[in-house]
Amino acid sequence: MRRRKKPGAKDELLRLDNMLILNPEEHKGSWKDVVNNKKIHVELGTGRGQFINTLAEKHSDIFFIGIEVKEEILLDAIRKSIDKELDNLKYFWYDINKIDSIFDENEIERLYINFCDPWPKKRHSKRRLTHRNFLNKYRKILKPNGEIHFKTDGEELFEFSLNEMLEMEYKVRNVSLNLYRDENIDTVKTEYEEKFIGQGKKIYRLLGKNSK
Repeated sequence: MRRRKKPGAKDELLRLDNMLILNPEEHKGSWKDVVNNKKIHVELGTGRGQFINTLAEKHSDIFFIGIEVKEEILLDAIRKSIDKELDNLKYFWYDINKIDSIFDENEIERLYINFCDPWPKKRHSKRRLTHRNFLNKYRKILKPNGEIHFKTDGEELFEFSLNEMLEMEYKVRNVSLNLYRDENIDTVKTEYEEKFIGQGKKIYRLLGKNSK
């Protein structure tokens, strides 16, 4: 279903510059100064913000960044952060394709990719956030042994992502083909994740470590 844009969302976003960093490429190579030397964890495609807001609440010693290109969805995430008065979380209204224009080498400790668009047609595979072209970009910005935490409800996307990480020599750990099969594991969940669990869908998970 085609996403309907909300009138005024763009203008409202631009007024929320206390939570939104509009020109993040200006800080490339100097993020440690921006975040007061905290470790940086980034969610790619932050959606409506439940996941990253919960993490930021739980881990005040880590600086979280949510990247989202859809303005009306990003606006919902930012509103959650304002309500919680979080000071260790900022957002980028930015295209993930250009992530290597934002961060320099070895600036990021962890990336989260949660329930991203599967782009099921083979001719669109390069658009998947776990395609090797993206994995190469992530490798540059991740610190040695930096991590990619990936979750999806799609078996085909999971298989594709697992194979791409292995081909690109990421160290794959914590693989699960049905994360909540046996018990309600205490993890931070996205809105989609809660919905899929309620529908009885399998949740696939893996962790990829940067091997450089």
